[in-house]
Amino acid sequence: MSQLSFTQVATLWKADKRQYVKKASYAIYARLCNHLIMPVFGDVLIPNEETIQSFANSLLERDYAPKTVKDTLLVLKMIIQFGEKLGAWPHITYSVHYPTRVEVPKFIPTFTKQDLNKLLQYLRTHFSFQNLGLFICLYSGLRIGEVCGLQWRDLDIAAGVIRVNKTVQRINLTDGELREYYVSVDTPKTPSSVRDIPLSRELKDIIRPFKRIMSQDYYVISGAAQPLEPRQFRAYFKRILRQLGIPAIRFHALRHSFATRCIESKCDYKTVSVILGHASISTTLDMYVHPGYTEKKKCIDRMARNLKS
Repeated sequence: MSQLSFTQVATLWKADKRQYVKKASYAIYARLCNHLIMPVFGDVLIPNEETIQSFANSLLERDYAPKTVKDTLLVLKMIIQFGEKLGAWPHITYSVHYPTRVEVPKFIPTFTKQDLNKLLQYLRTHFSFQNLGLFICLYSGLRIGEVCGLQWRDLDIAAGVIRVNKTVQRINLTDGELREYYVSVDTPKTPSSVRDIPLSRELKDIIRPFKRIMSQDYYVISGAAQPLEPRQFRAYFKRILRQLGIPAIRFHALRHSFATRCIESKCDYKTVSVILGHASISTTLDMYVHPGYTEKKKCIDRMARNLKS
């Protein structure tokens, strides 16, 4: 094959990639390629180490998050490898260096016990399918896409579990003149996200009468054959908090609150990790296990006693 420009190779790469990856992943790849990579490399014949290093530096100078920089460079690497595979470019050797930022630990907001009890009391006394969805999140740690994807067949009373095997996403795909906006129901991104979570006794009691009358193909929180879109459920959640006078907090705080209460209840870290669907226990430890002053002081005191013995 004769030499192709970067634009030609990138266009062919996107067409090829779209056949093999999930729609949500392709939307991310296309966005990074079109909005960050193409403005810099579009007129380049063959990228080289100097241009790639300069590109990485420019992303950092524009204050993009480290993950965005890494993801963008990964897409660039895939395009380069695709060009080599096509025979459009010779093998390109490069090594990109950039300073790593010191990441300040992020504060993970959770409900106070008072606000959590207020929310739970409201959900118990004001039944709706959407309120049932919020209740499920508080007792299982489901992500918003996962609870939107629950069908009545996934609530298994006999086995006593919630079967998590789908996620709902709104995908906004912009690729050249192509504009697509749709709701996708797909398998979770990682194998660890496919899991069974035990149902609490209270959830069983709430769900049992509806299992007898609801179509098993219907989605739980929409009560219909079509799922509720995550952004609609998120907006509903905000309205409930406002109505109850609870400070505004992200929907993901339901998941954080569940994990925090599990850790506070001395649940095994590995078990919590599996329930949350994390790929590794280190993710759970990094996000939720932050010893306070009392725990740290006990550790120092034990160490000091050990030195004296």
